Amino acid sequence: MYQALRTCLLSSARCWDADSQRSYQVLFDKIDTNKDGKVDVAELRAGLKAMGIFRHGAAQKIVSTGDQNKDGCLDFNEFTKYLKEHEMKLLLTFKSLDRNNDGHIDATEIQQALADLGMNVSREGALKILQSMDIDGTMMVDWNEFREHFLLYPAFNLEEIIRYWKHSSILDIGDSLSIPDEFTEEEKRSDEWWKQLVAGAAAGAVSRTGTAPLDRLKVFMQVHSTKTNKISLIGGFRQMIVEGGLTSLWRGNGINVLKIAPETAIKFMAYEQYKKLLTSDGKKIETHKRFMAGSLAGATAQTTIYPMEVLKTRLTLRKTGQYAGMFDCAKKILRKEGVIAFYKGYIPNLIGIIPYAGIDLAVYETLKNTWLSYHAKDSPNPGVLVLLGCGTISSTCGQLASYPLALVRTRMQAKASLDVSDQPSMSSLLRTIVAKDGFFGLYRGILPNFMKVIPAVSISYVVYEYMKTGLGISK
Repeated sequence: MYQALRTCLLSSARCWDADSQRSYQVLFDKIDTNKDGKVDVAELRAGLKAMGIFRHGAAQKIVSTGDQNKDGCLDFNEFTKYLKEHEMKLLLTFKSLDRNNDGHIDATEIQQALADLGMNVSREGALKILQSMDIDGTMMVDWNEFREHFLLYPAFNLEEIIRYWKHSSILDIGDSLSIPDEFTEEEKRSDEWWKQLVAGAAAGAVSRTGTAPLDRLKVFMQVHSTKTNKISLIGGFRQMIVEGGLTSLWRGNGINVLKIAPETAIKFMAYEQYKKLLTSDGKKIETHKRFMAGSLAGATAQTTIYPMEVLKTRLTLRKTGQYAGMFDCAKKILRKEGVIAFYKGYIPNLIGIIPYAGIDLAVYETLKNTWLSYHAKDSPNPGVLVLLGCGTISSTCGQLASYPLALVRTRMQAKASLDVSDQPSMSSLLRTIVAKDGFFGLYRGILPNFMKVIPAVSISYVVYEYMKTGLGISK
C-alpha cells in the first residue's frame, strides 16, 4: 500500500522535462486538501503520512526551508522551488553513491558509503536498506527510484544517520566521559553545531539539577559507606536532611552545572583537532580512531576542568557552615593544601575514561548497527524509545566498567575534607577497599547512580528537544 501511494503521488513528478511544472502542480494539488492554494505543516504532514514518511519534524523542516515569505505555508511557487533545489541535491548525492558510474546503486555501494561514515553494516543490512528504495525488484536502485524515495524527505544524504544517532550531546546522565558526537559537514558549515551543543548543555543542566539528590547520595555513600557502616537509600537521605535540611540535597549542584559549558566546548574543539591528526582529511573517521580521538579529547577536557571536579566533590560532602560558597571552598583548599589538592584523584579519573568511553562507544555502535541491519527499511530514524534505550544501555555498561575507578577518585578527592593525614595512592586505596569491604565495596553508591539514569536521560532528552525548537534547529 505504501509503495502504491508513493508511486501514485510521485510518478508524475519523476523526471526533468518540459512538463515538470504541471507535474509538480498535480502533486501540490493532492497535498493541498483544503484547496486554498497553500500547503501548511498539517497538510504536508498528512500527505507525508499517506506516503509512509513518518519522520518526526519532516513536514516542519520542508516548510521552514521553502517558506520564503515566512507566512508559515508554501504556495505553489515556493513548493516548486523547494522540490527543484532538493532534486539537485539528491542528484549530487546519487552520483556520489554510484561509485562505478553505472547509473545504479547496489548493496556494495551502500555498504561502502556507510563505512565511510564509520558504520559497519552487514551485507544483509545493506540489502534491506536497498530494498526499501527498490520499486521494480531488481535489487538495484536507479535515479528515478532514488529520487522517488527521497523527494519529500528533508534529508538528502546518508550523513542523516549521524544526525539521528547522536546521543552524548542529547543524553546527560551526570558523567562526561563519553565520546563526543559526530557533526555532518553541513552542520559544521552552518551554525547548527554550536546550537546543538548549547541545547545539550542546557539539557544537561536541567537533568543534573533534577537528579542532584541522587547524585549527592551516591557521593555520600561512596565516601562514608563501608562494611561496618552501611548506609541505605532512606538512611542516607535521612542523614543529609537532618544535618542540613531539604535544600542540602542539592549541595554541589551549582558547580556541577557550571562545568558543563567549558567541558563541552573544550572536548568538542579538542576532538576535531585530534581527528585531523588521526585521519588524512579530518572528516571520515573509523570507529577505533574515533575512540582514540574521543578519549584524548576527554582527557584534555578533564585535565582543564578537573579542579572544578574536586570542588564539586568537596561542596557535595560539605557540612553546614563549612564553606560560604564555591569561591570560599577554593580559597580554603588552596590555603590549606596547595595547588596539588585540585588534582587529587586525577590519575584514576584519567584511566577511567578508557573503559567508560570504549565500552559506551562499542555497545552503542553495536546496538545502532543491529537496529540499522534489521529495521532501517524506510529511514535511519530509530525513534525516541530506541535512541533512549540504546543510549541508556551503553552508558550504563560504561559506568559499570569504570565505577571502581570513579569511587577511588571520589575518595581521594574527599580525603582532606575527612581530616585524614595520610593520602593513599590509587593502588593502595583499591587494595584497602577490597580488603575491608570485598570486591563489591568498589561499587558503593551504584544503586542511586543507576536510579538516576532513567530520569536523567528522560529529562535531558525532553529539554534538548524544547531547546532545539527554541534555537530554531528543525533537523
